[in-house]
Amino acid sequence: MRQAIRAVPLVAAGLVAGMAAFPAQGMAGNGYDRVPPSEQLEQSCDVEAMNRLDADKVIAYTFEDPVYSTQRIDAPGAVFRKNEEWYRLEYHCQTEKDHRTVVSFDWTVGEKIPRSDWDKYYLYP
Repeated sequence: MRQAIRAVPLVAAGLVAGMAAFPAQGMAGNGYDRVPPSEQLEQSCDVEAMNRLDADKVIAYTFEDPVYSTQRIDAPGAVFRKNEEWYRLEYHCQTEKDHRTVVSFDWTVGEKIPRSDWDKYYLYP
């Protein structure tokens, strides 16, 4: 399954689902600017992935390290958790310069990760 969305800004920061778990979008004045730019980028893109996939957790680096550029992250070895199951994920995400607004996001959902492999990859229910 491959889906692509282009030039779709996040709605309002306070309305982003998963905000409590991954608050990148709503951290103005709360230290977000002190986080390294690559982490700002990763957090914003992980939140975008969570919203698009209706997931409760996304990890960009489980199977392979992401590749970062100034405003883009390519995460070929990502995973996401939904309904207490983990799935492989590949995503490509670009943000505005401030890393708060996602302007391009596309992804490919991979196979479910067997529970027998969870400990090996530090995944949890």
